[in-house]
Amino acid sequence: MTARRKNPVAPDAPDVPTLAFFGGTGTVTGSKYLITYRGKKVLVDCGLFQGFKQLRLRNWAPPPFDAREIDAVVLTHAHIDHSGYLPLLVKNGFRGKVYCSRGTAELCRILLPDSGHLQEEEANYANRHTFSKHKPALPLYTVEDAKFALTLLCPIDFAESHTVANDISVRLEHNGHILGSSSLTFDIGGRKLVFSGDLGRSNDAVMRPPVVLTGADYLVVESTYGDRLHEKIDPADALCAVVDRTLRRNGVVVIPAFAVGRAQSIIYHLHQLQKSLRIANVPIYLNSPMSVDATRLFAHHQDEHHLSHDDYQALFRSVKIVNTPEDSRHLNTLDGPMVIVSASGMATGGRVLHHIERFAPEAKNTILFAGFQAGGTRGARMVAGEKEIKIFGRHIPIRAEVANLDGLSSHADYAEILDWLKGFQRPPIMTFVTHGEPAAADAMRMHISETLQWPCAVPDYLDTVTLA
Repeated sequence: MTARRKNPVAPDAPDVPTLAFFGGTGTVTGSKYLITYRGKKVLVDCGLFQGFKQLRLRNWAPPPFDAREIDAVVLTHAHIDHSGYLPLLVKNGFRGKVYCSRGTAELCRILLPDSGHLQEEEANYANRHTFSKHKPALPLYTVEDAKFALTLLCPIDFAESHTVANDISVRLEHNGHILGSSSLTFDIGGRKLVFSGDLGRSNDAVMRPPVVLTGADYLVVESTYGDRLHEKIDPADALCAVVDRTLRRNGVVVIPAFAVGRAQSIIYHLHQLQKSLRIANVPIYLNSPMSVDATRLFAHHQDEHHLSHDDYQALFRSVKIVNTPEDSRHLNTLDGPMVIVSASGMATGGRVLHHIERFAPEAKNTILFAGFQAGGTRGARMVAGEKEIKIFGRHIPIRAEVANLDGLSSHADYAEILDWLKGFQRPPIMTFVTHGEPAAADAMRMHISETLQWPCAVPDYLDTVTLA
């Protein structure tokens, strides 16, 4: 039987593993799960909470576990909501190994120092402009904290079993979300525990489809799009329509894009649209040094994506790369028509905020989001139709067109998740639905229960279960 407890204490029987949910519950961010077995503790993912303030405050609070007692960390992928808490974990005393795929390790070496830089930059900006309630405003962690955390990375190969602690081993399989992203299969004293990770799509233009797994005793599955289906329209057609009508009114298209995954896909589609003369040959700016660095990694991981060498080279030829802060500021002195692709994807930080501040007040422009927007983020509020957004302590009017193309998302929708689950040769004892807003997680639970007739539960924050 599977028992649920609110207090994550060691099980009465040392041979019975437990699984605690310390993030990714009731939200798509803050992914953290703790496996405890025979005195060993393995943390699966180590992400930052984003979005609503009550979630972001968890990043600043003491964690619900002792970082010094964690024996190892295993990452599903490098996105900050799955890896961005690592510098704090290390700062709090963790000294074990961080296991992940080689692509994830390479991306973490780009993303984590950048995250530390953004934390420092935002604190400094708040102090200069005195809009923070904290005197002085401090960064959550620094670039140096992030660099120290990187020394603990331990890259491992796909499709091979690796021991991460006594009687706990893990096998990684590519799951199509971004470079290096993985589904995880743990063997815990003979019990098989699977984490789907963030599942990619079976028909993505850039990434190869997820590897189908054959089964699990227990399963933790994501539900980002658990309550919806992606539009059937070709994402290139949808992108073309938005960009074309904006350029025809001499507007600027600002695309907040995740530096890893979406930025590359968007640039690829824009290049194809210009090549086929479906949109005007206007300048396309990639204003995200991190995106440029991430794009270069595609050359090292040909087995994970569809891009040929020529396609890869075209990604660079089709855009004007913006490197320095001065060049970034210069973009805001220009007028349309043009396209700016810049991080971050949910407008939670980064250079894109300066472009939204500059171009969102003008009706001829468009702010185009390309994927899921977590509750409480600026992206979610803009997509919901709010007419004013607070950026850098100022209220910015939103008169520009705001669009969101779910078809460009790198997350599987609920039908695609069900198709992946149908590859399992037997139902799990229990399936735990996580990494979704409350409505999406519950909808995914119902889809799995009704379609596959598997036992399902949606865990709450701090729940602990025994894997008997």
